[in-house]
Amino acid sequence: MEITSDSPLVEDANRRGNQPEQKQDSDSKRPDPQRWDWLEASPGKLVAGLLFGLVFGFLLQKGGVAKFDILIGVLLLENFVVVKVMLTAIIVGMIGSYVLRRMGVIELQINETKYGANIVGGLTFGVGFGLLAYCPGTNAAAVGQGNLDALVGVLGLLLGSYLYALSSKFSNGTVSRWGKRGKLTLPELVGTSQGWFVAIATPLLAAALLMLELAGY
Repeated sequence: MEITSDSPLVEDANRRGNQPEQKQDSDSKRPDPQRWDWLEASPGKLVAGLLFGLVFGFLLQKGGVAKFDILIGVLLLENFVVVKVMLTAIIVGMIGSYVLRRMGVIELQINETKYGANIVGGLTFGVGFGLLAYCPGTNAAAVGQGNLDALVGVLGLLLGSYLYALSSKFSNGTVSRWGKRGKLTLPELVGTSQGWFVAIATPLLAAALLMLELAGY
């Protein structure tokens, strides 16, 4: 029997021969978990990140939100300095990021919304915040200003990050991936444009900030 290039046997052999190459191409597109992309960033970006981190820590410390009594006060609903700092940051960041996006200077980098991961992560964060009275950012600022109790939080951050890295390969497809909604934003959730959302949310948040200030909190 003569086998030509159009023969099904030849086509099947070619298809089988191409399978390893296709698998190799797909494998080459997968991100390497051992690769640290931030090391390949330009020196300018690394320096900018370092400077922004220093400024952020400086403002946290000067705003008083790295002090234990202020942080525990917001948990007890007795001191709202942290709430006022957060409201101010949200207003400035919301307007600033919207303007920069309209100017084409920046692009949105949105993580996927996963209700399971958000709920579990939020509860874990809340328990840690309640026990320690520091969040990761304020914990680092507290260490910088000499709070020895914040060192416990640093150890917890390192240990927790290590345990999460070990368990992440087992959590794929479990509760951490429940309720996937894609890259969802608040304007999309309420069904409006980003511009209208910023225009409505800004005065509401500013009013809440003014009310806290007038109330003496």
